[in-house]
Amino acid sequence: MMKSFVRLWLFLALALPASMVRAADTDAIVLAGQQRMLSQRIVKSWCQIGLNVQPALSKRQLDEAIRRFEDKCAELYSQEKIRGFLHLYDGEEAVAVGVMLFVSLIDWHFLRRTDILVYCFGLTILVLVAVLFFGIDVNGSHSWFRFGGVSFQPSDLAKIVILLILSKYFSRRHIEIADIRHIIVSGLYAFAIFILIFLQPDFGSAIVIFLIWLGMVLVSGISKKHLLLVFGVGFCVFAALWFFVFADYQKQRIVTFINPLSDIRGAGYNADQSVIAVGSGGFWGKGLGYGTQSRLNFLPEYETDFIFAAFAEEWGFVGVVMLLILYLGIIWRIVKIAMRGATNFEVLFGLGVAVYFLCHIVINIGMNLALLPVTGITLPFMSYGGSHLVAEFLAVGILFGMNRYGRSTDREAVKNEVVGV
Repeated sequence: MMKSFVRLWLFLALALPASMVRAADTDAIVLAGQQRMLSQRIVKSWCQIGLNVQPALSKRQLDEAIRRFEDKCAELYSQEKIRGFLHLYDGEEAVAVGVMLFVSLIDWHFLRRTDILVYCFGLTILVLVAVLFFGIDVNGSHSWFRFGGVSFQPSDLAKIVILLILSKYFSRRHIEIADIRHIIVSGLYAFAIFILIFLQPDFGSAIVIFLIWLGMVLVSGISKKHLLLVFGVGFCVFAALWFFVFADYQKQRIVTFINPLSDIRGAGYNADQSVIAVGSGGFWGKGLGYGTQSRLNFLPEYETDFIFAAFAEEWGFVGVVMLLILYLGIIWRIVKIAMRGATNFEVLFGLGVAVYFLCHIVINIGMNLALLPVTGITLPFMSYGGSHLVAEFLAVGILFGMNRYGRSTDREAVKNEVVGV
């Protein structure tokens, strides 16, 4: 018991990241700490902070709190989490940045060819079908392939493919966007990918596909009448999904969104812990390494889905404002680069990338604040994971490549887009 509490005190009071303490160093610290006892007052204070226990603790409650703390400390100081904590992102970030630098050197004009995009679309459909049968099960979802020690989520690259498909489609038909036929046809492209991702089931990525299509339709110049029609169709589709497709746990997530605190020990637990983490950060935050909700694993998936809550707990309101300013700057730069596109294809693709990032940012932060359902959406450039980081940097790299070679676009391609052929 003393060993566990000394480790907890060193972690919380001194704000030492767990991975910075080697196993041998930890044992030496514990041996030194065994020479002194922590007072019951300090124990109670940490119990109140980490476990939300009421100030008046009986002996039985205190023993139970201590036991829970010991379990959390044992989990926190397991070998895998200690030694890999600071190195979670090293490999994935290196690969993702390398991909971005490489693809930014490529002239992506060939993506305007219809046969190339048809091939990419068909290959994406085949891969999404294959993952339903041969993908590994992660948290009840067949969304991943695993090759040795490397995992890959096809839905991340499917978002890039649908951006290219819709950019190509609307770049040649922008003068006919008032025709409802083109909205329906483009919707069928998106729906084919949407339904295959939804069947995995990956509700979050499916929603992003829908929002990407909606965003591309909007930036292409849809009329207000057709906009209302799109929302009407969307409402009908949602109603059909609710009554005939959604599983019980998916319905529960949506219902919990209305009042996430109504079932804090069940479907609303994640949202409740996330709100606690965000609120406990206050104005300045607890400081790097002081996040009790995340570091003690009260906040689930704090490295991926709920990384915003973990960040807000340690960096506070000031850190959150700085983070949002950085995201705003990224999206502004993407839009600015997009508007310099040589053809409609480059412009629409750049705007689509902005929509893609904006969807992820809004949904992730919304679910961390219990304003949106918990859908498993990552936060761009922050959440732990390989495939989504590669997809994000890939999208940016393609945009850089288009901007780099934009001036070499042949006049015939621009002329064809002007007349819409």
